[in-house]
Parts: sequence; structure tokens; C-alpha cells
Amino acid sequence: MTTPTRRRMRSTSISLGITALMASSLTGCSSSADYAAVCVDPETEERVADDQCDDDSDYNGTGAGFFWYYLAARSVVPGVGSTVTGGTYNGRTLNGTVQRGGLPTTGGSTVKSSTTKGGFGGSSRGFG
Repeated sequence: MTTPTRRRMRSTSISLGITALMASSLTGCSSSADYAAVCVDPETEERVADDQCDDDSDYNGTGAGFFWYYLAARSVVPGVGSTVTGGTYNGRTLNGTVQRGGLPTTGGSTVKSSTTKGGFGGSSRGFG
């Protein structure tokens, strides 16, 4: 008399479920902003700490103090103390969402990778 051998079989539905879960995690990894702003001294064109910019007024070529400088997605973020290029002080002309501050103070990453939230692993750098 032989006993039936139990065979373990992977369920196709479990594999599909895991694949769907991973795919939904990855699609949840989207950029949260089209532009990101860093605080800048317009006289020196150097980035300063974000807490130096406390109002929403744009720099129009006059005035003293520090103002937000807007960088588009995929722009390289300058570190604090570095000169800014490729952006604008005029936030009213931007078409999209803007994140003010919160970019790495050391710079070097891109705006999109710095502002990506959520997704697989929940890293602030994401896959963008």
C-alpha cells in the first residue's frame, strides 16, 4: 500500500497578487512637484538656508533679503553656499506644482529625485 505523496504547488494567484502589489507600489512613486524652490540671496546668487525665506513675495530685481528661486524638475539642486543657475525668481509664471524648501542642503541631486515621495520603500529619493 502506497501513500500518496503530497506535492506543494505554488499558487498562481499568490504570484499574481505579489506582482500586482509590487506594481501598485511602484506606480505610487510619483513626483510630488513640478518645481522646487530654494532660498537665495539675489545679490550674490548663492543658495542660503531655507529658513531665511519666510514670505511668498517674488524678487523682481529690487529689494533686500532672501527670495525663493524656482528650479524645474530634473534641475540639479545647488548646495547651500553654491551659486544657482537655470531657474527663475518669478514663481507666478510657473505652470505646475511647487515645493518650497526641503531640498538637500548638500545639493547634487535633481529636483525630481529630491521631491519624490512614497512608493516602494518609501524613500525620499524614490525611483524618479
